[in-house]
Amino acid sequence: MLTLKGQIAVVTGASSGIGKAIALSLINAGAKVCFVGRHLNKLEAIASHNKQFSKQMSIYKADLGIDDDIRSLAASFQKEFGTIDILIHSAGIFSLGNVEEAAIEDFDHQYRINVRAAYLLTQALLPGLKQRCGQVVFINSSVALTAKAGISQYAATKHALKAFADSLREEVNTDGVRVISVYPGRTATPMQETVFKMEKRAYSPEKLMQPEDVALIVINALKLPRTAEVTDISVRPLNKT
Repeated sequence: MLTLKGQIAVVTGASSGIGKAIALSLINAGAKVCFVGRHLNKLEAIASHNKQFSKQMSIYKADLGIDDDIRSLAASFQKEFGTIDILIHSAGIFSLGNVEEAAIEDFDHQYRINVRAAYLLTQALLPGLKQRCGQVVFINSSVALTAKAGISQYAATKHALKAFADSLREEVNTDGVRVISVYPGRTATPMQETVFKMEKRAYSPEKLMQPEDVALIVINALKLPRTAEVTDISVRPLNKT
């Protein structure tokens, strides 16, 4: 297994849920991690709660719906670290609605955060990732593989994210860059709690996957020897009730 010690990682959506779990797991694996999120207070709370890792943590407030924020992020990483080794895309938003009724503005906003932001940030950081033979991880969703009623907009953005990841992989594999897509099913995160409320269903997080489960899978994939590559990982809760 490869070591991640000393590697520079960027994690979007790191203020909660899967992104937070991955970022903390990367720190435990020895990486230096840039926590990116919309809510500075949440990022500061994570940093305060993990003061023993202060030398391995940097926090960055950014709205990934704003191009200038993304470009400023990339410039900050390049100024502070030069190049990075790992880019984790975990930020995302969700909107529920049938095709006949869903607001097109909701679709536009989901596309901007779920797809376009990942594209723009990857584009900005790709020269350094190629230089370092880095790794890019897309935290996608099980709906990218099987779309269901009521989530056409969200599913469409996740299908698009898969296509982006697949195309990127074909472009950069020869540069030694590994690209991984992870498709989690229902996971106990703040966003999932909101989804359950939208669906008017009782929320029982103990019956779902935990963010740490997904983080463990991602860390193991990142540590694979350079003779192997995982391209797609589909994972779902064991409890199907």
